[in-house]
Amino acid sequence: MAEVMIGIDPHKSSHTAVAIGTGEEALGELQVHACPSQAEQLLAWAAAWPERAWAVEGAAGLGCLLAQQLVGAGEQVLDVPPKLAARVRLLQAGDTNKNDPNDALSVAVAALRSPAPRPVLAEDHAVVLKVWAKRHRDLARARNQAACRLHAVLCDLVPGGVRKEISAGQAARVLERVTPAGAAARARCELAAEFLTDIRRLDAQLRDTNKKLAAAVKASGTSLTGLFGVGPVIAGTVIGDVRQVFRFGSRDHFAAYNGTAPVEVSSGGRKVYRLSLRGNRRLNHAIHMAAVTQLRYKHSQGRAYYEKKLAEGKTHKEALRALKRRISDAIYAALVADARRAADTSPQGPGGQPGNGSDSSVAGSHPEHRLFGQATPGPATTIRPSATAGTAPTQPTGALHRQAGRSPAASKKSPTTA
Repeated sequence: MAEVMIGIDPHKSSHTAVAIGTGEEALGELQVHACPSQAEQLLAWAAAWPERAWAVEGAAGLGCLLAQQLVGAGEQVLDVPPKLAARVRLLQAGDTNKNDPNDALSVAVAALRSPAPRPVLAEDHAVVLKVWAKRHRDLARARNQAACRLHAVLCDLVPGGVRKEISAGQAARVLERVTPAGAAARARCELAAEFLTDIRRLDAQLRDTNKKLAAAVKASGTSLTGLFGVGPVIAGTVIGDVRQVFRFGSRDHFAAYNGTAPVEVSSGGRKVYRLSLRGNRRLNHAIHMAAVTQLRYKHSQGRAYYEKKLAEGKTHKEALRALKRRISDAIYAALVADARRAADTSPQGPGGQPGNGSDSSVAGSHPEHRLFGQATPGPATTIRPSATAGTAPTQPTGALHRQAGRSPAASKKSPTTA
């Protein structure tokens, strides 16, 4: 452990750093303006403590640039969640005023006390996937917003409006049949035309982003797109948010992180488990979309597993949650297999860091996952080599296979053979 921990409270215009020793005694304090020389100023100030480590609050958010600059300079940098630093500040005795130096001190104390601090790694290909996955998510939300507004205007122009999901071509045909009867109707037609232009522009941007995301996922060499219901969008979201799977000790830990594991609220001899609303909601939504895609196709084993749970007396929501947890375990096993393949080709493992060599990671994957996910024979007979062929036998082979390169809601995987 480093002899000196330097906590940083980052802001848009300035960064405040506080150095403490192993006894949590304050050693120094510095505030620098956010400028091109911010990292050099901090490194020059910290030169008095050779055995040092840096703790940045929100190193994946507002402190991302500074954290990456320090990592690029060869420094050891830790990521401290803002909630953890806030708890330290709340429970700390003495001066608990809310200011930048106290915030930086809380960050340093939180990193010093943490039994398993999270290191900040240099940005790699996973960050590229995260960038394009976020871009796709933002465009999809903007497109949905424009479509909803167009629906609202069409209700004022056409009796009943358009009942189902509307496309740009369908909206154009509807507007061509509208004859405005007054100034208000003409204004609504002009507004609807502008919304239609927005939808067409967003559709074009979505297509371009899909191509970039698909190319980035293909370049990563991941086996996630071999899972039924997992396309480039879901794979990019998962890899971008997980980045390094070695930080999850088991599939249970990963399920707790993505919110597919139930939360225990037991007391005394009464054991109670409830739906988890914690965890990374983007990952949870990605897994949910994969589960919904599997339910849509009767030939998928995900659908068979869902129907099995219904036959056992579970409700629709309970069966869907069980399926989501099963998909989470399959995703974890695929990520572990990918990380081990990367570690075999790189001396330092994926992302320049040692890979997770513990046997418990893959051993924690359920044996049934080797059977769960291989698409059962359907009406088509396309035979394609499995995307996971040649991997370690502990990986679930062909789990939930589907075609890669298309959105999970719009593609149907032809059956494969083992």
